[in-house]
Amino acid sequence: MQRRKFLKNTGLIASGTLLVPGFLKAGYLNAGLNTGGKKLVVIQLSGGNDGLNTVVPFASDDYYKARPFLGLKDKDIIRLDDYQALNANLSGLADLYNQGDVCVLNSVGYPNPNRSHFRSMDIWQSASDSDEYVFSGWLGRYLDHNCSNAHDIIEIGNTLSLAMKGDHGSGLAMKDAKTLYRTVRDDHFGQLSDLAKGHTSGAANLDFLYKTMVDTQESAKYVYEKTKVYNSKAEYPMNAFAKSLKTVAEFIQSGVETQVYYVSLNGFDTHVNQKGTHGRLLKTYGDGVKAFVDDLKQSGHFKDTLIMTFSEFGRRIKQNASGGTDHGKANNMFLIGDGLNGAGIFNKMPDLSKADKGDIAFEIDFRRVYGEVIDQWMGASSGQVLGRDFKSLGII
Repeated sequence: MQRRKFLKNTGLIASGTLLVPGFLKAGYLNAGLNTGGKKLVVIQLSGGNDGLNTVVPFASDDYYKARPFLGLKDKDIIRLDDYQALNANLSGLADLYNQGDVCVLNSVGYPNPNRSHFRSMDIWQSASDSDEYVFSGWLGRYLDHNCSNAHDIIEIGNTLSLAMKGDHGSGLAMKDAKTLYRTVRDDHFGQLSDLAKGHTSGAANLDFLYKTMVDTQESAKYVYEKTKVYNSKAEYPMNAFAKSLKTVAEFIQSGVETQVYYVSLNGFDTHVNQKGTHGRLLKTYGDGVKAFVDDLKQSGHFKDTLIMTFSEFGRRIKQNASGGTDHGKANNMFLIGDGLNGAGIFNKMPDLSKADKGDIAFEIDFRRVYGEVIDQWMGASSGQVLGRDFKSLGII
């Protein structure tokens, strides 16, 4: 069968345009960086998490004036110091905090912020300026410069986020290793991959597709073979987020050489009746992360794992008329790891009396956090990945 006819019949080419399914976004460029076995787990809270009801400035009168209904009282919080507390639904995270494993960063954002979910998430995932459009992600560019295999960065899910897409190659998206392995063993996929091996067509797009097929098939086989004999016996909550974290734990404990994992928890766009929904989401996050960390501690892998949590923006300081909050600006971030220099509360709570037109003003550029992770944890060059150098925070 001619290659073009085969591609068309398998649904991978139409009208002269290559259509690569979401799970086939794979590729690599350079020899791998030796990170010493260190792993980075990025958790994205999608929808704009309300940072003020996550890390609560309970000592601020301005907080309660702005949120007469949504403001969290003593029974709804877990105090961290005399000024700030965690939402009581984050009891799992509070346990890790008390063990010295959590760094809380307040007022994280970027200059001239955008309130659009899509645009702000693109900015966070690409690490661009707010007036700059970049079509590769910061982790994808990390892969471009420092990795050697498609499975070096993995997103647990059906589609690949912009953060994981590089200029020359991209990470691998999968719900689990077995499902991806079965997919790439499909007869059509296998035929295409066999065609692709050692073949150069002279057409850049087609060659990229061939390379993608081979990379994906080889990575899927590698991950499946490494993980099929190991199942974590740890107890995790019964939800999709915790299941994703359990999958990551099993990959790490199986010895898979993946450097970066990416997991998302959706539903944080709480414009209406926020209190119950937000509490449930935070409990899902906190309990899932606690189970994940306990699992890694039990197996001895936590010392080599760093967890970073972010959301595309925070919410406005004042509650709205619908019992919720609207899109805001700066937010908090969490770094979770063993032996952090900056464990605890890194910087003071935002001064709500000095609001930026009703929003929390940013104090820490989120790219400083990325730079810290790239330089101090992954041992790579943040200037190379981010396009410029950012001052170290001294957390790691």
